[in-house]
Amino acid sequence: MKISYTEQYEKEVMPYFKDKGYANKYMMPYISKIVINSGIGKLVTSDKYSKDDIIDQISQNIALITGQKPKVCKAKKSIAGFKLREGMPVGLSVTLRGKNMIAFYDKLVNVVIPRTRDFWGFNRKNFDLNGNLSIGVKELSSFLEIDSDKIKIPFSLQISFSVKGKNKEDAVKMFELLKFPLSKVN
Repeated sequence: MKISYTEQYEKEVMPYFKDKGYANKYMMPYISKIVINSGIGKLVTSDKYSKDDIIDQISQNIALITGQKPKVCKAKKSIAGFKLREGMPVGLSVTLRGKNMIAFYDKLVNVVIPRTRDFWGFNRKNFDLNGNLSIGVKELSSFLEIDSDKIKIPFSLQISFSVKGKNKEDAVKMFELLKFPLSKVN
């Protein structure tokens, strides 16, 4: 059964928080944006691959997954211990809002997470004090857009859900009502 973010939000989340005493929908918690990051610092400093190949291939894969081309994040200062120089690319980042965010959320919950092996739910400790959720995805074969045989350079993704709301408890309850796969135990 497919779960759409907007339908689930209107059927489950809004009535729950309205009964809890929230006067209008703007007071209720909601996902304002999703940020997808991939760190490439170790890959860039290794001699295995060329810097341009790394950025091109990982950028193409992230663009396939999200529907947007990622921006290249560069180092702000040099760190000799990490073989890092100022201006070197260290990561790729995409920020999704609006329709792209909802499409990515629906794809993540309905397709990607159910295809992940040995998955028991995301840890509830991944929430920060404001209710933002950060998860990591190591297994990219779960994304239908990516052909795992063609991935030459291994990389993982960090996905952050930025939540607008009053506190962590409301954000956790919102994700539970949205049927987001959270672990049962704290």
